Amino acid sequence: MENRTRPIDELCINCIRTLSMDAIQKANSGHPGAAMGMAPTAYDLWDRFLRNDPAVPAFPNRDRFVLSMGHASMLLYSCLHLTGYEVSLDDIRSFRQWGGKCAGHPESTLIGGVETTTGPLGQGVAVSVGMAIAERWAAAYFNRPGHEIVDYGIYALCGDGDMMEGVAGEAASLAGHLGLGNLTWIYDSNDISIDGSTDITFSENVAARFQAYGWYVQHVSDANNLDALHVAIEAARAESDRPSLIVVKSQIGFGSPNRAGKAKAHGEPLGVDEIRLTKQAYGWDPDRHFMVPAEVQRYMTEGAKRRGAELHGNWQQRFDAFAGAHPELAERWRQMQAGALPDDWDADIPDFDADAKGTATRGSSAKVLESIAKRVPWMIGGSADLVGSTKTKVPDSVLFARTAHDGRNIAFGVREHAMAAVMNGLAHSKVRPFGSSFLTFTDYCRPAIRLAALSKLPSIFVFTHDSIGLGEDGPTHQPVEHVASFRAMPNIDVIRPCDANEAAAAWRYIVPLTDRPVLLVLTRQNVPTLDRKKFGSADGLLRGAYVLTDCDGTPEVILIATGSEVQHCIGAWERLADEGIKARVVSMPCWEQFERQDAAYKESVLPGGVTARVSVEAGSTMGWSRYVGPAGVSIGLDRFGESAPIDVLMQKFGFTAENVAARAKKLVERVAVQGIVN
Repeated sequence: MENRTRPIDELCINCIRTLSMDAIQKANSGHPGAAMGMAPTAYDLWDRFLRNDPAVPAFPNRDRFVLSMGHASMLLYSCLHLTGYEVSLDDIRSFRQWGGKCAGHPESTLIGGVETTTGPLGQGVAVSVGMAIAERWAAAYFNRPGHEIVDYGIYALCGDGDMMEGVAGEAASLAGHLGLGNLTWIYDSNDISIDGSTDITFSENVAARFQAYGWYVQHVSDANNLDALHVAIEAARAESDRPSLIVVKSQIGFGSPNRAGKAKAHGEPLGVDEIRLTKQAYGWDPDRHFMVPAEVQRYMTEGAKRRGAELHGNWQQRFDAFAGAHPELAERWRQMQAGALPDDWDADIPDFDADAKGTATRGSSAKVLESIAKRVPWMIGGSADLVGSTKTKVPDSVLFARTAHDGRNIAFGVREHAMAAVMNGLAHSKVRPFGSSFLTFTDYCRPAIRLAALSKLPSIFVFTHDSIGLGEDGPTHQPVEHVASFRAMPNIDVIRPCDANEAAAAWRYIVPLTDRPVLLVLTRQNVPTLDRKKFGSADGLLRGAYVLTDCDGTPEVILIATGSEVQHCIGAWERLADEGIKARVVSMPCWEQFERQDAAYKESVLPGGVTARVSVEAGSTMGWSRYVGPAGVSIGLDRFGESAPIDVLMQKFGFTAENVAARAKKLVERVAVQGIVN
């Protein structure tokens, strides 16, 4: 197809390229090659297709643009600056610097217009699938005949590295299965990676793979051909029943006389001399840096602002008419967009009666989730092929499918990594997502969970089969290090409730959160439902840790536990009382929330004067020293488990009331003799 690029198009494209080159050179680090090669594609999208409002980056019905190849961040920052977002030239000059908004890889918490944090390859495209599901669900739930307020599209720009990542394949497979026609991936096929030509590692037919996934696939042979790009994107927009992949052949580092098409253009500045030569090749003044011609500002910046204001204004009129016709739906829309909740969202959360036999916390959690989901319509989620085991299902709703966009249950399939990333896309879209699997399989989810924490997304990760307590499946399925590893991750709350009422309290705590994800860790095996008239209220979970049962006066030893091991501490407490030893039992389901409490509350739960402390948790003891101190004892599992019935495992590994009591008694005697203090 003939390329009829106008002079203004060429000027804008080269402005994107030179801003990217200059910022990377000034920072003395970054990735110029992809920004130079894909500038025409980004320009065509931002100038002709993306429906957004630079003045209100979070405009709800905007099109979403995801830069999955996050190393090309200057491509995005340049487009944001040139289309009127709050990204100044000074921000671009501060690329990759302390306190700057333009981080090395895009971060959604720093700049409006950055839809999701990207950098780890494959994550962005997987998140875009969640965004596409969210749009389809919201359109099905909110739109009414004559009143359509949801009709946006999702575009993701990805590269060869994304295509090599397994999570991208998982997500693409799911998107094709669901027929997400609102989703377009644009694949920068430049055949270069850090180590050189991709042919040393990557020789598959990507187009054929995506056709097999059920995608609509097109090819653009030259990234500089704006007419061909335009036709391909138009065709993708018209495809309503399949996601689209546009394979664009580009040249990395386009225009650089000595680096174009080479790996050296990928991940390092071009250098002062090469930048001069490249600018000359573009017809640019080689002595001017961070230059934005007045013609570019008039055409690209003012044009984007004008179109955005008109688009947003028209949508607001549509929404006002919708609100007049459907006021209750409009109020739900406002609540969802604000991260708020219906006033009665927790009205049906059950209280659980005392029961010595008890129930698994996965079971009690399921009842609580069901009660909340009935009142919060935008709670959507499911499981990675384990819904029968994890008990995570929205009642009275069908599966989300290509023929049922109103479904609130998502069958993610055996795709744990994609599930977690898709959840983040849902969360970015104001849907409240939950997803579940076995705790040991968080190993497959970790990169996406980490990005949820970094991005301050309220994704709810529900993981069951939380310890050696799952029994005969053995050490491959018995998580021992996982809880400790997530406690080491910033900005995520890890909650391990001890019984049914703590599980209920956990959901009361989780659902109102808006600024961080939660890992809810649940048992497969039954645990006793404690008599809350005898023991402390489960609402103590809301403060992270609380005194469950105590003695008269100052305790000689404090027993601290989480989850299924709390019952053993209660049994030990009873045994110690019979022997005249004063003990306190502390349930500590959430370390992170306990650390947020004031010093007075912490002292009331764990008084500094009591140096004999025992922690009990069926997992790694890493980190427990902060609570048991130098005199304390941690009963845990710093090795892999075994395949055996649960009762045998608990006995062999010392998770019994008898062992806890014996270890506590010995510790009290040792502290008394040695006079150890914290």
